[in-house]
Amino acid sequence: MAAPSDLPRHGDGVTLTLPELLARAEHRSLVQSHHSGQARALMAGERLSRLKGRGMEFSEVRGYQPGDDVRTIDWRVTARTGKAHTKLFREERERPVLLCVDLGQRMHYGSELLLQSVQAAHLAALLGWHVSAEGDRLGGLILSERGHRELKPRARRSGLLALLEALVELHPGDDSEDNDYWSAGLQRLERLARPGTTVVVITNTLGLDSASLERLARLKRHAEVRVFNITDPLFDRLKASRGLLPVRQSHSGQSGWLSRERRDALANHWHQAQANALNGVRQRQLIYSEISATQPLEQQWRRLWL
Repeated sequence: MAAPSDLPRHGDGVTLTLPELLARAEHRSLVQSHHSGQARALMAGERLSRLKGRGMEFSEVRGYQPGDDVRTIDWRVTARTGKAHTKLFREERERPVLLCVDLGQRMHYGSELLLQSVQAAHLAALLGWHVSAEGDRLGGLILSERGHRELKPRARRSGLLALLEALVELHPGDDSEDNDYWSAGLQRLERLARPGTTVVVITNTLGLDSASLERLARLKRHAEVRVFNITDPLFDRLKASRGLLPVRQSHSGQSGWLSRERRDALANHWHQAQANALNGVRQRQLIYSEISATQPLEQQWRRLWL
């Protein structure tokens, strides 16, 4: 079991509060340092040019010079002055980043340290702090059976604070049943993510079914798509345990028992879903990483990138 010292500051691992998400700011350098060490050249400009559909903004007009692309000639200025002029462009400095976070009921379990939903929110907050520090525009799509919050990319801290507040608002679990919340949410994501956007999807294995992965593959045609799978060894432990196993719902506090037959069925279903998800990710060549809910994010810094 995890030691109390492993719990996040201001957090208990089950509920979610704004102070614990604000405290993620002190670890935002973990994302940046890993990104820089992995590909330092990206900081010098390759990071911008490699993004699909990266937006270009007009800079100025100057006289045509040998070697200029004829497609950039400003014909209006050329006609007015009688001399050929070329438009100059520069890449947009503020990268739009969208964090799509799954806080559905399937995320509200954990065998040690944190619920998957809490770890998902912590990861989103940490990435959000990093995006804000980089000067990029941050937006989000927070999804659960209770509803959704769509946040268009905004600059500075305004986008970050809106994201953190939405995570806290939609985190509490309940008995709502909306099996289509994730599918409908990914449809919204396709509409929200414009060309050149970096899209980060945070869910667990059940959010990486074939239909969901196919949507992400389509999205990858015009956006940079990255997937974080929040994992927990619960189902491996279910398979190994014997006799009746006590369980408790995170949102209601109700207790019960799982029989060996029920545990085996759940474990087999999960392992099959996990195998299908990994195969689907490989086939679609999605950028993918696993984050455990049984360890603090600070201990998983090698898997933190953006």
